[in-house]
Amino acid sequence: MITDELLEIPVAEAEFCALDVETTGLSPYYSRIIEIGLVHIKDMQVVNTYSTLVNPGSLIPYYITQLTGIRQDDVYDAPYFEDIASEVKNFIGNKILLGHNLSFDISFIKHEFSKCNVENPINLSLCTLRLARKIYPFLNRKSLNSVCNHLNIKLINAHRALEDAEAAGRILMRMLPELTEIHNIKSVNDLINFQFVNKKAEKKVKIKKSLSSAVLSLPHCPGIYYFLNSKNEIIYIGKAKSLKDRVKSYFSPSAVRKAKKIIHQASKLKINITNSECTALIYEAELIKKINPKHNSQLKKYGNKYFLRINSAKPFSNLEICNTFDFDGNDYFGLFIKRDKANNILDIINKAFLLRECKDKELARKRRCLLAEIERCVAPCDGENKEAYNDELEKVYEFLYGNHQIALNRLLAKMKEYSDKLMFEKAAETKALIDLILAQIHKSSLLKEPVNSAKVLFEIDEGFGKDYIALISGKIYVHQENDTTFDTALDDFYENTINLFEMPDEEDLEKMKIILNWIIRNRNSVKIFYLKDYTGKTELYKKMSMNKFRKTASLTQDFDIKELLANVSNN
Repeated sequence: MITDELLEIPVAEAEFCALDVETTGLSPYYSRIIEIGLVHIKDMQVVNTYSTLVNPGSLIPYYITQLTGIRQDDVYDAPYFEDIASEVKNFIGNKILLGHNLSFDISFIKHEFSKCNVENPINLSLCTLRLARKIYPFLNRKSLNSVCNHLNIKLINAHRALEDAEAAGRILMRMLPELTEIHNIKSVNDLINFQFVNKKAEKKVKIKKSLSSAVLSLPHCPGIYYFLNSKNEIIYIGKAKSLKDRVKSYFSPSAVRKAKKIIHQASKLKINITNSECTALIYEAELIKKINPKHNSQLKKYGNKYFLRINSAKPFSNLEICNTFDFDGNDYFGLFIKRDKANNILDIINKAFLLRECKDKELARKRRCLLAEIERCVAPCDGENKEAYNDELEKVYEFLYGNHQIALNRLLAKMKEYSDKLMFEKAAETKALIDLILAQIHKSSLLKEPVNSAKVLFEIDEGFGKDYIALISGKIYVHQENDTTFDTALDDFYENTINLFEMPDEEDLEKMKIILNWIIRNRNSVKIFYLKDYTGKTELYKKMSMNKFRKTASLTQDFDIKELLANVSNN
């Protein structure tokens, strides 16, 4: 089902089903599927795959065998499509269908579903071939092989369904930075519409040479840009990893409809350079909430945030998901933008470690539960396993601090045990859990302290200047010139000053979400310093090889759009 909520999801958080089929010919009415490959992509990561050969009930032409390597003998014992139709439909679900020349693959899937009297799914669809035509017009060929070569994607077994489906998924992942930064694609709706923009029908925006020169002179550095109307009111605020590329995209003939609308209503463009994309993201979110520009639809409200809480005040601590952040003696880990992301980590912990999952009332009955009987729990209900339970709890802390090896070793041993006992379904479930841990490694293990008690300083350097951000007990302090708040926070920490009124608010949690998520994706640009490792600011600064902070970039430029545009046609 296509809903408004689905259309508004940020592209990086959307779920896709990359699809490819190999067939006996080119027409879905006279030819049949001989292989299907499906790839589930979530948060721009492959989380699951499905592939099978399919018996077409007819001969496979010789040239198809030459192209794909699939022979008649290979599909002799393969299932017919009617045998797998329900599996295919369930795997696709409500995901966005993705593929290279997707219309070809969808036409065969729909025809096969119709033959099986299975209702065709109504899904959003995204074609990487269409996207390639939009953003790589200089490529002579836009075939799967050509685009993969251009993006340095290895495609070893071309013309095999799963490999081609995975290649389409990797193409989208590689395209994403350019789509978001240059073409202002943020939501699913933006992306779906972008592939269908008809360049021939677009009305060109003619730009005076003076503007062209001014835009081309902008630096390839991060920052914030503002569009203002004739009343000097800010109508749109955006951030950019490269101000030059981002601002330039607004004046491109292929600019999205929203960008053109902004240009037509704007009279002035203003930019502020920042040292890093991270601080640009922080300032963008902060300014949008304060100014409320008419053309900004996202970041106007504080988003959902979830934590994993270890109830350490209890004799036998358990884990739970919460959306609050407090200083109540418990430890909080996260934060997670979506509840299902927190659920993924909680599910891993529950299946890899032996902590209790029962409620306090159930524990108080002192009766062994099912999990205790199947050795999925240390069984604190017996009342005699406190030492063993605390040892298990310590292992959970290690996992949350980034040591995944204990969990992986346990699950690998369990998978081998299931395989030896021919319990292949259980072994497959365990392997899926191992894959989930491996997929989460780059998203976790950032801090070696619970987020509510973390006291760290982040040094961010993307080559344009250094940014310094302190996270102290949930409060966020960004170093800015002529602002003493940052230094005061560090002084208070080293002087053991307690400020009862400095509790983290929604703005702090929003900044924390932005910072931690950005750092996870850009670890090579960040150094982390734990404040407790140093006796004071002097020692900390010495370790950072600095006597004082490098000045924050503060270059501002203004452009008069109405004067510089020679001729702007109304949409």
